[in-house]
Amino acid sequence: MKTVSIGSVTLGTGLPKIAAPIVGRTAEDIFRSARVIAAAPCDIAEWRADDYDAVFEPDALSDTLAALRDILAHKPLLFTFRTAKEGGARDASPRNYAALTAAAAESGFVDAVDLEVYTGDSLVRECIDAAHRAGVAVIGSCHDFHGTPPKDTLIAWLRKAQDAGADVAKIAVMPRSPADVLTLLQATEEMARRYADRPIATMSMSALGAVSRLCGEAFGSALTFGAADQCSAPGQLPVAELRDVLTLLHNAAK
Repeated sequence: MKTVSIGSVTLGTGLPKIAAPIVGRTAEDIFRSARVIAAAPCDIAEWRADDYDAVFEPDALSDTLAALRDILAHKPLLFTFRTAKEGGARDASPRNYAALTAAAAESGFVDAVDLEVYTGDSLVRECIDAAHRAGVAVIGSCHDFHGTPPKDTLIAWLRKAQDAGADVAKIAVMPRSPADVLTLLQATEEMARRYADRPIATMSMSALGAVSRLCGEAFGSALTFGAADQCSAPGQLPVAELRDVLTLLHNAAK
């Protein structure tokens, strides 16, 4: 399996990497959150831009990205606009969503963009190509905040992201029972063993699924998400505690 670089961070080797979200409706809130993330023991900062009131104003977007780059220094920045249909704060038409993601990738201030792979095949391909031309990695994602589909569906989602050309394939689903968490982990293991030729990131959300954020390395997940300031999804754990457990499990497996 090949590794993937997001800025100075390499996914697919060593401990699973930790991303922590920057959340805020105003630039002031975003910058305060970014300062917390900059000092936190996480590997990647994820700006959840769907929370930002001015996200569709080009000048505000560019200025905010530039300021985040300064605040975060060398910590890699992942740009994410999570649409309402996949659990985000607001919606966008497929074309506006694609344009926003491409603008972030081409800004020169981000190291990776999150791209929802069910936005539309042609738009996804356009966005991936634009990001790669700009030297930016792509996390191809799919989310279900209502439940956990069968294992074969989860694997199909991951394979769709990989086949589209995303550098990392990601899924996050909501468990309704402990069996759902096992389904997510089984899908992760089978994807990693049989199909993946690049890093994958999987997680089961909420307190019930929190264990999946801790044990992902054993099943093949290379990236997890924790909270240093605010949570952007249910079940995110404090990054310092998350790193301690990831390190413990990694060392135990040697």
